[in-house]
Amino acid sequence: MEEQNQNTLPEIKQTILIEAPIQKVWEVVATSKGIEAWFMPNNFEPEVGYEFHLQSPFGPSPCKVLEIEEPNTLSFSWDTDGWVVSFQLKEMDNKTEFTLIHGGWKHPDQIIGKANETSSVIRDRMAHGWVGIVSELKKVVEG
Repeated sequence: MEEQNQNTLPEIKQTILIEAPIQKVWEVVATSKGIEAWFMPNNFEPEVGYEFHLQSPFGPSPCKVLEIEEPNTLSFSWDTDGWVVSFQLKEMDNKTEFTLIHGGWKHPDQIIGKANETSSVIRDRMAHGWVGIVSELKKVVEG
């Protein structure tokens, strides 16, 4: 039997400091309207087990809320390839450290169906994409 993590790609991880209290950041990362302002249109509800869709460039992506711990953690499955996205918030002197983690990557050569590209190509593209998306979150919250 093959080891699970032997041939998988590493998580994408982005951490930024947002000049705002944690509750203000939470409202933007854990509500449907907030998520749409910096990420994608969606029908998210903050409830464990809730199934929702993100409107990605490749069409609707099915998601499911896996964990929610206000105001510190939100995790959800994203699409059908085993991805898990987590938002972690930590209060730091009236500022908020925000960390995004995008895990669940498979073997680098595995083809991701919707995009018809290898997992490694999609991961690299998304790693760059998350930089802009997380910057947009900072702008939305601080703006």
